[in-house]
Amino acid sequence: MTAFDRYPHIVVKGTERVTTGWKEIAARLTRACNEVVGIKKVVVVEIYPGAFEDEITDQLERGFGPSLAIRSASLYKCRDAIKEMVHPEVTDDRLFGYMSRLEIDDYFEPGRLAEARKQIDDIATGTVLIVGTGAAVIPRRYDLLVYADMARWEIQLRMRRHEVNNLGVNNKDVEDWMLLYKQGYFVDWRVCDKLKKKLMNSWDFVLDTNDRDKPKLVLGGAVRDGLRQCLKRPFSVVPYFDPAPWGGEWMEKFCNLEPRENNYGWCFNCVPEENSLLLKFENEIIELPSINLVFIEPRSLLGEAVHGRFGDEFPIRFDFLDTMGGGNLSLQVHPLTEYIQEKFGVHYTQDESYYMMDAKDGAVVYLGLKEGTDPEKMVHDLETAEGGEKRFEAEKYVETWPVKKHDHFLIPAGTVHCSGKDCMVLEISATPYIFTFKLWDWGRLGLDGKPRPINVAHGKNVIQWDRITQWTRANLVNRIKRVAAGDGWVEERTGLHEREFIETRRHWFNKRVVHNTNGSVNVINLVEGDEVIVESPSKGFDPVIVHYAETFIVPAAVGTFSVSPFGRSEGKECATIKAFVRT
Repeated sequence: MTAFDRYPHIVVKGTERVTTGWKEIAARLTRACNEVVGIKKVVVVEIYPGAFEDEITDQLERGFGPSLAIRSASLYKCRDAIKEMVHPEVTDDRLFGYMSRLEIDDYFEPGRLAEARKQIDDIATGTVLIVGTGAAVIPRRYDLLVYADMARWEIQLRMRRHEVNNLGVNNKDVEDWMLLYKQGYFVDWRVCDKLKKKLMNSWDFVLDTNDRDKPKLVLGGAVRDGLRQCLKRPFSVVPYFDPAPWGGEWMEKFCNLEPRENNYGWCFNCVPEENSLLLKFENEIIELPSINLVFIEPRSLLGEAVHGRFGDEFPIRFDFLDTMGGGNLSLQVHPLTEYIQEKFGVHYTQDESYYMMDAKDGAVVYLGLKEGTDPEKMVHDLETAEGGEKRFEAEKYVETWPVKKHDHFLIPAGTVHCSGKDCMVLEISATPYIFTFKLWDWGRLGLDGKPRPINVAHGKNVIQWDRITQWTRANLVNRIKRVAAGDGWVEERTGLHEREFIETRRHWFNKRVVHNTNGSVNVINLVEGDEVIVESPSKGFDPVIVHYAETFIVPAAVGTFSVSPFGRSEGKECATIKAFVRT
């Protein structure tokens, strides 16, 4: 057992108590309604897609006994009309779509919406309860707004179990759950995040139903206060782990994971759009999507310059890729900026790097092309392999590089790459992670028993054919430069490539190191040493303990902070890798 914290949480200072259980939740909301002046009360329960809407609605109708109850889905356009509306952005591709430009208002049938508003207006006394996705846009005014949020990872798990539909359609029983995820990613979440941003500062209550058997209710103001407290201190989001056909054994050992039949291959430990944030109030922990931090105060989190460039998106991603005792990752390439803009409506691409947390003897990384590679011949062989006619001889075309612990390989978009087996990779990248064009997957099946999608048609359009052995060695392999030193510490620049907007710095230290965010959000992982303590020289936040392999985020607003060996690491050499946006 290691000290790795799988469920990091932030203790919210204050006296707010969380209400649990449907009966108690309904009673608390009823009391809140009774405090509203007037004989007619309009209560809106806005639900993020992925929550069990029918269950929430039934429980609240039973608790409230409203004079009028309206479910937002009953006012939507017909399912065929919604399918037609979203198809240009969903597309027919299994994986890729186009970032939606739709608004929640586009889902409503105008006549039904007008009739519902008239019904609401005609009610003279009692409680009107409006529940569902888009519920907040139905009434002309409301007295109480409850927001039922949902963690993105829990939504994905429910999609895998075919428990939830996409917005406005009845498709949860579709054979391939990835189609549910794709429509969620490109359409549903874009639409509903736009609405969430408009509503956040008006939340009266937040409803957490991530644990189906233990619903929780907390004041919206307390949640906003908790989020803002996070922005004044280092914090960690909740890592989640997933098996993969190439999965290894490192994370099970170092991240306190339960053994399972299929080895863990992924860990997402800093992907705020996907990860959860845990806020601990006086008596309970509430789970929220960590992207809420970006939405509520993006300038404090990201910094002025980063916010000016990326808006309310978190541009840095950290994740683990574990092939220790497993297999090769898929051979892949990421789209160039202009390609991702044109094809998918995304304004920046997934540049990345591999930082080696560990590696066995003989392990390699596939990176760049070999001297003399013939593009036409390579594409022909990739397409032949995609068709199942023969295996692709990766070593014939793609250069391999021996790896050891603490090596750093830079991977600007357009570079063919993958980690080989027996590696533990900390992947540091820009955030549009879904846009990976697999070129070859070593002829294996996914964990669902089906071939994993190969995208040679996209990939061949973005491969940079001049990134051959000599260029790769000079530009992408261990570009490490010492940039500063002091008493007990050394700072090194390890990347990334000049085409990439992320800068990485490694600090080796056995004494306190002083950092400054310099106006940009920092993301940091402890890559050597048992544990360190992160402190504020001005006492601006309580000390934070970070253990080996844990990732933490330092909001831009924090400014100066220090990292020191702690506990079992005192007097020993530690190392962190830090990423930030070049400004």
